[in-house]
Amino acid sequence: MTPDTVLSAWIRDTLGEAPRDLALFRRALTHGSQGGPSYQRLEFLGDRVLGLAIASWLYELFPEEPEGKLSARLNAVVSREACAEVGRELGVPTHLILGKQAREDGAQMSDNVVGDVVEALIGALYLERGLDGATDFIRSAWAGRLDRRAEAPKHPKSALQEWAAARQCAPPVYTLVGQHGPHHAPVFTVKVEVGGKRGGTATAEGSSKQEAETAAAAALLEQIG
Repeated sequence: MTPDTVLSAWIRDTLGEAPRDLALFRRALTHGSQGGPSYQRLEFLGDRVLGLAIASWLYELFPEEPEGKLSARLNAVVSREACAEVGRELGVPTHLILGKQAREDGAQMSDNVVGDVVEALIGALYLERGLDGATDFIRSAWAGRLDRRAEAPKHPKSALQEWAAARQCAPPVYTLVGQHGPHHAPVFTVKVEVGGKRGGTATAEGSSKQEAETAAAAALLEQIG
């Protein structure tokens, strides 16, 4: 089979319908390291479509919850990590179109790249099938990820802040202690410290400073919890 035939079959099997415009989906899978048009504009669009689809779904599932709790649930399921997890389940890394250096650097395993491509594919779906088609795919791919428990998940940084305040500890302090990796897939190392006798420190990595801070907060909560 030709590469286009393989790609078309994967899109049909993964996204539920054969593409009418294969070039659109090819662009959604193309990283900027290729030197030409990439997924970035489609990612911008898909990010908004994903947020709307999930927000609408949460509004239906939790009719009594206030805005703050709905936002916490939304942030948990549209995060970069959640999108990358969905992408790996769908087999996105196998179909990424990368430049030679990016592939050698392991960009196909980067949460940044895989998560962004999932959003770009959603953008392509929206352009080809409209909001209903994109929403159908999102509800299928994210099935089981919307937490139905009574309490909305709390962001690790917020939870750590509350933990420190409740024990009269100093507020958490986050420090960037290192950065490595290629430009298209950087890895940040962040240390978080909570002062006081009951406090502590933890260090974690992430593909952005915010992601690393979140991971560090989660690690410290596990350590002191």
